[in-house]
Amino acid sequence: MMDLLLDLANIVGGFLLAAALLRRLPRIGSDLARVAAAIAPFGWVVGIVALVAGGYFLIVHLTSGPHVFHFEVVGIAVGVALLWDRITGRAVPRADERGDVTGLPLLLAIFGIIAMIVGVEGIFTPN
Repeated sequence: MMDLLLDLANIVGGFLLAAALLRRLPRIGSDLARVAAAIAPFGWVVGIVALVAGGYFLIVHLTSGPHVFHFEVVGIAVGVALLWDRITGRAVPRADERGDVTGLPLLLAIFGIIAMIVGVEGIFTPN
């Protein structure tokens, strides 16, 4: 059950991080932006789930092996990225008023796409 929570947190958290980039897709971008806006208030919950599940598996794999997997490292990074404003008190920079995604928002969006891929991979990878 914890592995499913980690995979879902990677997928949903990655989607929230990549929303600034995904909304630029033709035809479906506005729909994805609406979905991301509806989920965004619950991003902190997804961040906590990602941190707890990723931390759990990190501890388990460090103590009993076989080795640390990329699933938990990405989950912890997603959790930190989603909770950055609550951890530090500083807001994460978003896309500018024109909607251009550059700099740190672009880096977070690309990481979000990677997190979604890792989450989907985790669903289909046996433990």
